[in-house]
This record gives sequence, structure tokens and C-alpha cells, in this order.
Amino acid sequence: MTALTASAVPASLAGCSESSTPADPEPSATPSTSTSTSPQTTSPSPRPTGPRPLYIGTYTSVEGGGDGIRVATYDAESGSIKGGKTITGVADPSYLALHPDGRTLYAVNERTQGTVTAVRLSDRRVLGARSTGGAAPCHLSVHPSGRWLLSADYGSGSVAVHPIDSSGALGERTDRVVHDSPEPGPGQDGPHAHQFVTSPDGGHVLAVDLGTDTVYTYRLDQSKGTLEEVSRARTRPGAGPRHLTFHPGGRYAYLANEVDNTVVVCAYDPDSGRLTPGDPQSTGTGSGTNYPAQLLVTADGAYAYLANRGHDSLTRYAVEAGGARLKPLDTVPVGGDFPRQIAFSPDGTLLFASLQKSSAVSVFHVDRESGELRRAGEPFASPVAVCALPL
Repeated sequence: MTALTASAVPASLAGCSESSTPADPEPSATPSTSTSTSPQTTSPSPRPTGPRPLYIGTYTSVEGGGDGIRVATYDAESGSIKGGKTITGVADPSYLALHPDGRTLYAVNERTQGTVTAVRLSDRRVLGARSTGGAAPCHLSVHPSGRWLLSADYGSGSVAVHPIDSSGALGERTDRVVHDSPEPGPGQDGPHAHQFVTSPDGGHVLAVDLGTDTVYTYRLDQSKGTLEEVSRARTRPGAGPRHLTFHPGGRYAYLANEVDNTVVVCAYDPDSGRLTPGDPQSTGTGSGTNYPAQLLVTADGAYAYLANRGHDSLTRYAVEAGGARLKPLDTVPVGGDFPRQIAFSPDGTLLFASLQKSSAVSVFHVDRESGELRRAGEPFASPVAVCALPL
């Protein structure tokens, strides 16, 4: 553990940091024609007992990759993971999200012709896939209403909306927006949408674009599934914003910048949807090459964690001034190579880190009082693990 003081890899292998994408997907099952996230920061659930499900996303089109969505289990007390079966018929499921009712799992299919897939969890049946209209989708989330799926296409710099029917299946796309302005940032060949999420108040949806150094705020028409842009927040040129996480108070958000290796505290106005970035600050990883991946905030808003690819660590921050300030505390080795994604268990006592280049998942115990992380045994081997979703 290291104490801190206050303050050209293909897309399929580096968390979407370049423009190349895997091959086109195999034909998938026909989706339902009916068209009737997990939130990033939620109140912790009561501590569960016994084995709990863990879904692991992978790349199926790379050497050493998986065969679909891995279904494992974890012990809520010890954090130990055991292997299970695989949901096949889902191509390159590099990011996963759960419907609010817990019955349906959604996956991006990170291919040149991008699609999103729905899986019914009761029998693990693939309900079908729908086109995003773009290339290389790398993130998706479910609107809190449970009626809309939001996805981000890295390769084409676009975001899409799909309706979700009462069975959890996806309907045809209702909107798609390409980030054709502003001009790409230094070293970028075009827009690269990397995340699409709903604000805590539910009034706006925000798209983070690494290529244009911009976070776009939209108003989602919940009757039509269409998007209206209402605001843009620009980072400094070349920052390469990748992932945005809200403080539970709803007035601040934290932005991980992949290219310039910084984090930024942003003020957020729920009424207008306007995001106002502050000054960039250190990730605590020194001068070496590092690609910040994802931020998490504890349910009580007291601590934040940043996954550092390159440095292969997790930075722990104390959240101060009601969410307005991040104070770096330390970095903890993640136990493997290239932590692309991190996630809390529902009760917030465990943190899972997907180690892409180690083909494994690390688990940490989270101390509720101090926020300190403690490794829960050795990493669990899983082919090209790029997303872990504990339930």
C-alpha cells in the first residue's frame, strides 16, 4: 500500500483506447418484437448469506478469450469465487448491466457492427440482440424506470436508446446521436463515446466521450425514447474522459480521464443538467504510463476508488466537503494486470476488480469505517475478464 499526499493498444485489448474493433458478430437469436444499471451509487443492501451470483464479461473474439458470459458464485463473507457455467451465444460481452427488477441481464457486443443483448436470468435464455447502429459498443446502463437501455459506441462515437418490454427483451432502437462536434482532441481520430448513464435525479442522461474531451447532457423523453441535448461540459484538450461517477448527494460527480491520467471533481446542477468540471488532480500513480479506468463511490459518499490500468492499482480517496473535494489517501496493488472495471457487491462490503490482461478477477474487503481495502485471497481465473457484476 502506498500513501499519497493531497492534491496505442487496440480497443478490444485496452479498454477502448484506440479505434480498432473485433470482427463482426455471428448471427444471434431473433429478438422479441414487443416494445413495452445498475445505479453507480446506491444504498447498500442487507448483507446476504450463502453463495451469490457473479457474472463476468469477456472478449470472445480474441486469443484466450471466453465463450460468452461466465456465471460464477462468490461467498458474501469471505469474497471467494467459484467457477460455474457460461451463457453462450453472446458475442464479445465486454460490459454488463442489470435491470432494476433483477430479472434481466444486458450485455454490449463489442463488434464492428455493434449490438446489445438481453438475457433472462431465471433460465439464462438469450432473449435476442438489437443493433446499436454504431461500432464497438463498450458501455451500457438501464434507465431507473426500467423502460430504456442506454448504450455507448466507442468506435463510432455515438449513443443509442432501446426500449425494454415487460419481459426484459429489447425493442428496435428509438434514437441514436453521433458526437460530430466539437472536433476530436489531440491525438484522437474522431469521437469515442465511452459511457452513457442517468443522473441520480433521473432527469438527465450523460454521455462521456473520450475522443471529443466532452461530457454531453441529454434530456430523455420517457414516452418516446428520444434524446435532446441540453448541455456540454468540456475537459481540457487531450484529457480523454472515460468514466463518470456521481456522489450520492447528487450535486457532484467524478470524472476519470484516461489519456492525461487525472481525475476531476465536477459540480452538477440537477435542474439544468449542467456539469462543470473543476481542476484536474493526481491519480497517485506517479510519472509512469497509466490509464485510469473507472471510479466507484461508497453508498455513504465517504470514499471513492479509482482503477488504474498501467499502474495496476486502486487509488483510495476520502470524499470531503459534501462531495466537493477528493483527498487521495493511498494506492493498493490490485493483484494482477490491467484492472479495466471495478464493482461493489450489493451490500458494499466487497469490491471486485476485473483484470483484463491477467484473465482474472480480484476481490477486496471494504472497511466501512476507514474505506481501507484488504485482499480476499488470490484472484479468480477467468478468460480475459473485462467486467464483473456481483449480485
